[in-house]
Amino acid sequence: MQHISGISRNQMRISSLEDTIAHDNQVRFIDAFVMFIDLSKLGFSVQTIKREGRPSYNTTLFLKAYLYGYINGIRSSRKLERESFRNIEMQWLLEDIRPNYHSISDFRKNNSLALKNLFKLYVVFLKDADLIGCETIAIDGTKSRAHNSRKANFNQKKIDKHLEYIEAKTQEYLDALEENDAKENAPKIKNIQQKIERLKQNKLRYDLLEEKLKASGEPQISTTDSDARALLVQGQVVEISFNVQAAVDAKHNLVVATHTINKNDRSALSAIALEAKENLGIETYTALVDKGYHNGKQIEICKQGSITTIVAQPGQGKSNENGTQPAYLVARFQYNKSNDTYTCPEGQTLQTTGRWHKKTTDKDSYNFKKYRTSKCRECPVKHLCTSRAAGREIDRSQYADAVEENNKRYQENPQLYRKRQEINEHIFGTIKRQWGYNHTNLTGLDKVNGEHSLIMLVYNIKRSINILGVPELIAKLQKWNSPYKEKVLFLLKTSYLKLNTATVFYSEKLTA
Repeated sequence: MQHISGISRNQMRISSLEDTIAHDNQVRFIDAFVMFIDLSKLGFSVQTIKREGRPSYNTTLFLKAYLYGYINGIRSSRKLERESFRNIEMQWLLEDIRPNYHSISDFRKNNSLALKNLFKLYVVFLKDADLIGCETIAIDGTKSRAHNSRKANFNQKKIDKHLEYIEAKTQEYLDALEENDAKENAPKIKNIQQKIERLKQNKLRYDLLEEKLKASGEPQISTTDSDARALLVQGQVVEISFNVQAAVDAKHNLVVATHTINKNDRSALSAIALEAKENLGIETYTALVDKGYHNGKQIEICKQGSITTIVAQPGQGKSNENGTQPAYLVARFQYNKSNDTYTCPEGQTLQTTGRWHKKTTDKDSYNFKKYRTSKCRECPVKHLCTSRAAGREIDRSQYADAVEENNKRYQENPQLYRKRQEINEHIFGTIKRQWGYNHTNLTGLDKVNGEHSLIMLVYNIKRSINILGVPELIAKLQKWNSPYKEKVLFLLKTSYLKLNTATVFYSEKLTA
């Protein structure tokens, strides 16, 4: 039996790039989507046609290249340049234009805000295509490693440690010189002065770094990427990274809002929740959020923004610093809203003077009122409730009403909250584990925001293609009436597609 025979490499062919791309290939949607948009309205740096000099590349070229690259796990501008020479899909998409890597790289760096606007525009398209439910949205964050090593990140403690080492080492060299000079036949010590001079230079560098840290008002500073921060990733593991926030709709697990910050989740809820509401143009929705976001101020802001939060309630400790036993934790005290009092487990009433106090911590600041009762001193179980001589004292935050309402919803809706992980956890798993996008290639918070918006955009594109398929998605795009529509180019493109389809059909009839 013979082997399967191939085609001779010297065989002449008459074909076009169009013949090589199937009708349901994802590059067809990328092409249709980019040609649909008026990029200048989204803030892209659009190259104008010049009368003199070398012709410039069309901006759409770079956007197509990056959308194709990120969908297929290619982020490097050099690799994208190579793909334009050897990848037939890329050649079809770019119409066989092969831009240099430097121009490709500049596009991503110079259009970070426009890429974020493009992500928002696609969310509006998904909503109009009825792929987003706008009822239940899960919010979460994940860490993305920054382009900055741990060695290039400093806080005051780390700087002090380096300065102490330099001082000790300098003194060690000086003592060695003094001891050597005291000997009659002292051996020569080589390079000692150069070592001392190098230590002086290092000390100067750390002194300048310390001044810069104090001037910034931040607890830490990074030298490679000034916006990167040491963030807690899991348990006690700390990485120099950024925190990517994402709001994911429950209907088809599509991302409806995203931005990147350089702090932990505690004060991040309201910004991403309100962004999701704004992107979708809706009045209200239910947000499912894990306990890392549980913050009274943030829950109150969401409440004022008509967002119904179900944020997991952090566990209550078994006791506190005042010797409280589990039966007498704050949760066991009943608040009476009508007369602004608390009732303790023993039936006594704790009252307030109505005066507001202010509490400021490293993480937050808020106002609160104090509640006390004189009955504590004669209570037989006082030793189980508190060790304070004056008796038990309860603080009630200005955000307590919103927090209590949230905690009640969390306790009453365990099945709904359990869906949170199903909605958004797999998105980060796909992006980081499957696609390998667990780090950023750029520096600076603005540029990193642009890249992560691009990553979430291609996730939505890939998922919407899996849901509807390329032909149906293009059909919905053609029917979409958007103010950002590039009317002239898109009409020309549509006319060309119709003409091409008619030509094929006519050819088939003749053949028949």
